[in-house]
Amino acid sequence: VKAAKEHSIPQDLNKVLENKVMETVLGLSHVKLSVVERTCSGDADSEGIVSKSVSSHSDLIPGVYEGGLKIWECTFDLMDYLSEAEIEFTNKTVLDLGCGAGLLGIVALRGEAARVHFQDYNSTVIDEITLPNVVANCISEGRRMGSGKDRKASKPPSKRPRKAEGSADVLSRCRFFSGDWSQVSQLLSNSNKPCLKYDIILTSETIYNPDYYSALHDTLAQLLDRNGRVYLASKVHYFGVGGGVYLFEKFIEDKNVFKTSLVKTIDQGLQRCIMEITFKNSC
Repeated sequence: VKAAKEHSIPQDLNKVLENKVMETVLGLSHVKLSVVERTCSGDADSEGIVSKSVSSHSDLIPGVYEGGLKIWECTFDLMDYLSEAEIEFTNKTVLDLGCGAGLLGIVALRGEAARVHFQDYNSTVIDEITLPNVVANCISEGRRMGSGKDRKASKPPSKRPRKAEGSADVLSRCRFFSGDWSQVSQLLSNSNKPCLKYDIILTSETIYNPDYYSALHDTLAQLLDRNGRVYLASKVHYFGVGGGVYLFEKFIEDKNVFKTSLVKTIDQGLQRCIMEITFKNSC
């Protein structure tokens, strides 16, 4: 079990983007992974996950590295769904669970969410990927972070590190956590502030391993507002680890706390789904 930790946002935001090369996808900036793999070592990779992932040619080392360095395809499925279904983020409290690159949380920030919190298993992912991505997307180059409706027209970011001006107001709405789900959930519950409940929890490709279902279910039950919604994107089946949509649906059904509905199915290649999860007694 990996202990939970809250990551502080550095005062000098330019340091966050130092030596980072950015790419764009769907109008959002993100750190170029191949550069991180070449440059991230020593204190920046205290967990050793970058070197272990590269040397083992693996995107997943259970209990050590849980895939957060890579942007998985279901993330894009969920981004598309949030746009198509016109999910409303204004003034909502949002959690990007198993955030990796943090693109789902950044979409919520663009949608004027009141608060967005990011969680990933690995602290290296938060420091080297998530936080730089959030900062890069907060930078105002003649425009503030808006609803994202103009995202197709936005120009690709320059590869030079930019000055992180105008980010503070958006970043004040963000918190960043690393560690095991159960530990992060405990950390949030044990803080001096009243236990935070989220209106919306976004999560993608987090149900690949059935061994994690109990911790995920309990975390959702503890952190979701009574009338909140979870949007979960997943492949129907994960070969090799055995998890998938129908197995998780059955797990939820047996627990009898939540109700689920499959709100979108994507049939290209390996079938993928978007699942909406709400409490059984919600409005």
